[in-house]
Amino acid sequence: MQTAKPAKKRSKASARKARKSSKSSKVPEKYERGTRSYTMSHIRGKNTKIEVLVRSYLFRRGLRFRKNDKRYPGHPDIVLPKWHAIVFVNGCFWHMHEGCTKFSMPKSNVEFWTAKLVRNHDRDIRQHAELEAAGWKVLVVWECELSKARREETLERLYQQIVGVDEFGGSSDNS
Repeated sequence: MQTAKPAKKRSKASARKARKSSKSSKVPEKYERGTRSYTMSHIRGKNTKIEVLVRSYLFRRGLRFRKNDKRYPGHPDIVLPKWHAIVFVNGCFWHMHEGCTKFSMPKSNVEFWTAKLVRNHDRDIRQHAELEAAGWKVLVVWECELSKARREETLERLYQQIVGVDEFGGSSDNS
């Protein structure tokens, strides 16, 4: 008489794998495991294409500036001491550009991304307020405003805001 063998128990690793595969069937992953981390590690913090684009335009227009100056809150992308102006060139995703098509909350790891992006947004507001309290004119250029269709208009408007010229060619300063 043969005795029935007891059912084989799953190892912890195979049970975890089974749970993961059942979860992943609900939300399709855009990246393979490990690819997301690699991709995110290659995103620059400074000297991005849009920053270089704005800086080269301002330089061609004759404005001289400091870049990524650590003496000011937020390490502004462009500091124009002569004009007492500071320019931040923001990516729509990283700085939560509200109402923009380039910003959407990630679908995976929602708690982490929500906390991180809200923290970035709140920090930006606090730093801009500090700079304005110190008497700086704080200007923000968004990534979506630098699309080919809107680029020239945005850069010209930025230049006018920096030098303080109104739309009629006169100085907007009352001093």
